Amino acid sequence: MTETEGGATLAQAGPVRGAHRFSHAAMATVFEVHCVHGDERYARQAAQAAFDLADRLELELSRFVANSDVSRINFLAAGQSTRVSPSTMECLEIARRLYDFTDRAFDVSIGSELDRLELVPDEFIVRAGAEGIRLDLGGIGKGYAVDRMAELLEEWEVPCALVHGGFSSVLALEAPPDGDGWPLTLSTPGPGAQKVLARLSARQVAFSASGTRKGAHILDPRTGRTVRDRAAWAVLPRGVEVEAGDGWADAAGSPAAFAEGLSTAFVILPVEEVAALCRKVPRLEAWLLREPTKGGDRAAALVHLAPPRA
Repeated sequence: MTETEGGATLAQAGPVRGAHRFSHAAMATVFEVHCVHGDERYARQAAQAAFDLADRLELELSRFVANSDVSRINFLAAGQSTRVSPSTMECLEIARRLYDFTDRAFDVSIGSELDRLELVPDEFIVRAGAEGIRLDLGGIGKGYAVDRMAELLEEWEVPCALVHGGFSSVLALEAPPDGDGWPLTLSTPGPGAQKVLARLSARQVAFSASGTRKGAHILDPRTGRTVRDRAAWAVLPRGVEVEAGDGWADAAGSPAAFAEGLSTAFVILPVEEVAALCRKVPRLEAWLLREPTKGGDRAAALVHLAPPRA
């Protein structure tokens, strides 16, 4: 659904003092664990356990893996069903909640109408209500993996850490000892030299970036129209609930997955609608880089939407 270039990145001032850095390729991106721990060998083992988890999730969530849960769903005929893993079901429930919450601006069915897919959570069954439903969990699957990896690091008692998937999905746990958070930057999308738009400090928060590189586009699943030269960032603290439909969808355990869906929707929606969504979610922030006016400064188009400070 999106092509992200640039986006949320670690500050360019240099690595966090005393932090270990571990990398692993999965889900068509590079996951990294940055952590501060007295035993580098133990930290490496914890990071490897987190990467192993990402690999297992890829086998369930990727549409490019034969016989993955998502691949089987994509081949269902009308009325057919398949059993999926608890992780896949949870990810699909998050996708459905975001689909409703954003008025279909976030749609993992690539415009093939997600609401025609029936979920039976208690039995981990997915049933197709029509032909041709096609899922691509893409960014939300990556965000979900970041959430689960962060939880695993906490189980390993490595709480001072930052996890990211290609820097478009970031989750910061406890801050490094010498700071109040992990340093992040917002940068203009695109390859090569990127202009820093804002510098942030992140602790116990998820961060997601969505946007287009020059010449590329994002498809609005509701209209089929393309959106060009725009970028958005969503910031969602851990432990926040997101209102959806008639009830409350608990986003506390999966903030990176929710942030992924929200940042995608933010690229598509008008500023006024993004602001309305932010008002519904406690402590949700949005940064929007809109297409600049002719001859204008791109930095001048950066809009920050945040709840008022108490």
